Amino acid sequence: MKISLVTDAWRPQVNGVVNTLRHTIDGLSELGHEVQTITPEHFTTLPCPTYPDIRLSVFPYRGVVARLASFAPQAVHIATEGPLGLAARRHCLRRGLPFTTAYHTRFPEYVQARIRLPLALTYRWLRWFHDPARVVMVPTAVVHQDLSARGFTNLGMWSRGVDTKVFSPGPRDFLNTARPIHLYVGRVAVEKNLEAFLALDLPGSKWVVGEGPQLAALRRQYPFVHFAGVQPPARLAAYYRAADVFVFPSRTDTFGLVLLEAIACGTPVAAFPVTGPIDVLGDSRAGVLHEDLRQACLAAAQLNREGVRQHALGFSWQAATQQFLRHLARPSGGGGEPV
Repeated sequence: MKISLVTDAWRPQVNGVVNTLRHTIDGLSELGHEVQTITPEHFTTLPCPTYPDIRLSVFPYRGVVARLASFAPQAVHIATEGPLGLAARRHCLRRGLPFTTAYHTRFPEYVQARIRLPLALTYRWLRWFHDPARVVMVPTAVVHQDLSARGFTNLGMWSRGVDTKVFSPGPRDFLNTARPIHLYVGRVAVEKNLEAFLALDLPGSKWVVGEGPQLAALRRQYPFVHFAGVQPPARLAAYYRAADVFVFPSRTDTFGLVLLEAIACGTPVAAFPVTGPIDVLGDSRAGVLHEDLRQACLAAAQLNREGVRQHALGFSWQAATQQFLRHLARPSGGGGEPV
């Protein structure tokens, strides 16, 4: 099958959306499918207000149409609701072409955290964007339920996986700071609720791996925290292995690939009992979910690392890619229930 994948989120961004798309493209290629990517790399871009790491394509409609026409895809997947996604949506509707979309992040909550725009307005706009899609792919059952309650009707499950070869147990002497070592990996941005972790009175030391618009301010505010910037996957795995607890303070993530990466390395998770951690960890012994994040950190440090690793082995990119493919092949109007 010839598949066009349109996304506003792409390299050099390092986040769960980009990682998911990269692994999906690799999985599709391995199965013999031909994938075209339409990304900001192909267009003139401007930095996103309040988040300059994200590049927004400028007047991309003609370029998107030309690329789709030259490739002649059998399926179109629109991964994001940005300028490229809007252009591809407009073209597909004009030509009567079926397409699928995805809901990767809690965009309304992120917008509210940044500019205080009411959630109802953003969700109304999202329903407008996603309603014409054959299927809106969502990462977890909880997100499926939440969007159903907000009037979305064409939903289907598209889970996530982890590379258990790259992210695996190994030597734990990579970091030489005081133990227990508490680690966060991800964007350093307001929607990640990072201060809920950094402000905790915890024994040992704290590490933050990642970049984002809050980085400079948090460096000044928390000089005792070790900030390591963005790391490539192989080196990132060494941080996960060295940590005693992986701390995930976000209350808005729809999944949290970093949770899988951490537990695949044997590192237990401490998080709030919200969407993302609930879906990944469930009632397993791979982490501790508690409204008192400090209590969760202290309890998670006592968990058995071998048991933590075993839970991660139940997630695979191969299964996630098969879910993705089934939605592409679903007849129009086939949404509504998790697959």
